[in-house]
Amino acid sequence: MLALVLGIALLLVSAALGWALFQLRATRAELAEANRRVPPPFAGGSSPRAVRTASAVRSVVEAVARVREQGVGGMLVSTLEDFNRWAADQRAAIGRVAGEDGTVTIFFSDIENSTQLNTQLGDARWLKVLSAHDRLVETYVDKYRGLIVKSFGDGHMVVFSTPTLAISASLDIQRALSANWNRSRELRRTPIRVRIGLHTGTAIERDGDYFGQNVALAARVAGQAQGGEILVTAEIAEALEEEFDFPPAGAVELKGFEGPQELFHVGTGR
Repeated sequence: MLALVLGIALLLVSAALGWALFQLRATRAELAEANRRVPPPFAGGSSPRAVRTASAVRSVVEAVARVREQGVGGMLVSTLEDFNRWAADQRAAIGRVAGEDGTVTIFFSDIENSTQLNTQLGDARWLKVLSAHDRLVETYVDKYRGLIVKSFGDGHMVVFSTPTLAISASLDIQRALSANWNRSRELRRTPIRVRIGLHTGTAIERDGDYFGQNVALAARVAGQAQGGEILVTAEIAEALEEEFDFPPAGAVELKGFEGPQELFHVGTGR
């Protein structure tokens, strides 16, 4: 019986190794074809598409080499090490954003009438608009040292270390979306209006995400904004009344919160 079990095990291992060798041969063929199709560099340097293609080819070559040298187990260990390194970097970034007491300024945004725009443009064109929008938001989040917690469809959740940085990023995003500032061809062809809501307070961080009443409040505030607007809570308006103008937007009832909540528009800096 033991001999039978060992024989079956050897057959399974042989089959697995055979499949791995087949995959390696197929990958080599794909690499050869990819290398053949990579266009030569332009006189002034490589085109962005060529650079991306070459980078992808290089990544595959490195992966295949790692499998050949280390085996599948070594490849798995390397992947886990890469993931752990990424997780450590992400946690370090979160630590840089949050204050010692866990205070962050929470930013929510989305595109006004996004479903209608998607229907009008069709999926392919809409994805191009979304990509241009995402790049624009990421540019100003990075500029003001924010951290994108997550993206959802046409919206973003971001945290900043201070309300001043959050408002500065929000103002630049809205300016960049205006006709005079916008340098994106897709966004010039299809103007969009983004709604932004901000609130500041403590939040619970877990596995790279943020939770708590203050997070929920920021999301509700964004839901009250119109396209092109930035709305903030009284906590932010009171803290930064010497830095920015905050015209009152009125008191509103927000789902899940007791009593009316005073909201404010964001004007230009003083």
